[in-house]
Amino acid sequence: MAWNWELEAWPGFEWHPEHLRAKEQAFIENAAIAVGAMRHLERNDREEVVIELLSSDALSTSAIEGEVLDRDSVQSSLRKQLGMSATAFRSRPAEAGIAEMMADLYRHPLNPITEARLFEWHRMVMNGRRDIADIGTYRRHDEPMQIVSGAFGRVRVHFEAPPSDRLAVEMGRLLEWLERTSPEGSEPLAALTRAGIAHLWFESIHPFEDGNGRIGRAIAESALARAISTPTFSALSKSLLRHRKDYYAMLEAASSTLVIDGWLLWFADRALEAQKSADELVRFLIEKTRLMDRLRGALNERQEKVLLRMLAEGPEGFTGGLSAGNYATMTGAPPSTVTRDLSDLVEMGALLRTGERKATRYRLKIATDAKAT
Repeated sequence: MAWNWELEAWPGFEWHPEHLRAKEQAFIENAAIAVGAMRHLERNDREEVVIELLSSDALSTSAIEGEVLDRDSVQSSLRKQLGMSATAFRSRPAEAGIAEMMADLYRHPLNPITEARLFEWHRMVMNGRRDIADIGTYRRHDEPMQIVSGAFGRVRVHFEAPPSDRLAVEMGRLLEWLERTSPEGSEPLAALTRAGIAHLWFESIHPFEDGNGRIGRAIAESALARAISTPTFSALSKSLLRHRKDYYAMLEAASSTLVIDGWLLWFADRALEAQKSADELVRFLIEKTRLMDRLRGALNERQEKVLLRMLAEGPEGFTGGLSAGNYATMTGAPPSTVTRDLSDLVEMGALLRTGERKATRYRLKIATDAKAT
């Protein structure tokens, strides 16, 4: 089987733009709505959205590669990188490195993707690594760069990238295409199409010894941001992680053909899903502020503590909802007080009660759809 880069027409990808037209329009419209929604937030809440979305992307893009990072450490590093905190912090190299790359994406949404920028991103992502020979440069080893799975003796090759001696030429063509198809270029492409092709093309070249997935997803985020002249306020990697198995399958399927309609349609859906998730977070924070303003002075210390703890979990809330037992554990209150406190919160419109007896659960009564604003 020939890989896409071995085909005679490479890198002449083929697709039908009309199949993506509605999704492209939805992306642009959703982006405008997201920017408008952000204007409803106070400065602290805007910063919270930025940190939450960037950290979610950082954690998710690393998790796709099987690397589990510490959320607090990533967020602390991001706050420092973006000048939102002057406090001292300690982060492992992995958390500090991925946070630095995400901060660069956020601070410079209109900057082009250049070789120098890619090398900087690679140094960030490989921060602290001692097992990688080529950091901040393209791979130089003679062995084939393969993506494989399976035990020894039963190895399956999912993809083999171009040899190292072709990387300068291959990456040169990709970077030139990125500028030519940018919003300011001579052949501008629609946002989702350009981002989807850029990600697939980069992954097909696989120019680095390690970190290609994380950098490839950053390239896609950069393409989306440049299309709307602002950070996308979406965590694309969170959506890709949610569909990780399909993500790998779609990339593999697209690695042996130049006809990429299937890949682009799938990628577009994931980008739109990420937009929806980000929009829900923004609307949640708007409603959170309204809720706490409405309840100011009406809550006792126990109720306020639990409500703030629930709000800190974000739109998805506690897994399974809040139980009376959870409330007692957090506050130390006796059963009669727990029952009274929870009933009051329901009466005040802060919580929604579902279930009966031991199955009773409480969830935040906050709308996150378009009607919330």
